[in-house]
Amino acid sequence: MKNYKLLKISSTKKLRYIVNYTRNHLYVVFLHGFASDIEGKKPKIFNRFAIKNKIGFLAMEYSGHGKSSGEFTRGNISTWTKDAEKTIKKILKKNNFILIGSSMGAWISLNLFKNFKKQIKGFLGIGSAPEFLTYLMWNKFTKKVKNEIINKGTYKLKNGQHEYLITHQLIKDGRKNKVLNKSITSKIPITMVHGSKDEVVPKIYSKKILTLFPNAKKKLKIINNGDHSLSSNRNLKIILKELSQLLKKID
Repeated sequence: MKNYKLLKISSTKKLRYIVNYTRNHLYVVFLHGFASDIEGKKPKIFNRFAIKNKIGFLAMEYSGHGKSSGEFTRGNISTWTKDAEKTIKKILKKNNFILIGSSMGAWISLNLFKNFKKQIKGFLGIGSAPEFLTYLMWNKFTKKVKNEIINKGTYKLKNGQHEYLITHQLIKDGRKNKVLNKSITSKIPITMVHGSKDEVVPKIYSKKILTLFPNAKKKLKIINNGDHSLSSNRNLKIILKELSQLLKKID
């Protein structure tokens, strides 16, 4: 995608984003995952979907991610939620939108319901990972790893070909952003998409998100043989079909 822009948050902070404005008052907002960016296949395909369906599109990078300013190790869920909140307020203003949260992006999406409850008209989660810092990292770390994080402040976590710097402040902040114990009364359509072979985040977390919305039009879509990223052409085609169905349910 071209037309990347920088949103000036302060004299030292700029967030990269891409937006397609529309006369329609409905937008799709894509929130990427942990240590990711907006140059992957998902934002591109959702942007094309939005253009085809004559709705707007916004994708942004949190501080310390992609080409946004800031150091990744200084960021946390609170900071990245504020980044998303400020970008949406500045770019979309009072327009309504559908949230698409990929992995950590689904956690941040849940945080956004506090301030955008009336504007959020739909929510699609992809391999959703709410509270992953506690349940999928800290609680599974060995005592040795935990001590290294506490004493040194950081730990290099290797995951396949990727290496992530996990900081103590990131773990502690994650505990302040609990979402799985909160009920959200929105009656919007919600679809959680999860791969049956997701080895990073168990599908139980997508199921848990659905229980948070007692009044919503809910759906769980398990993609057979799907991994965590769900970025293959086949998987993206299934996700777009779910997004299209969700769009039809919006009042």
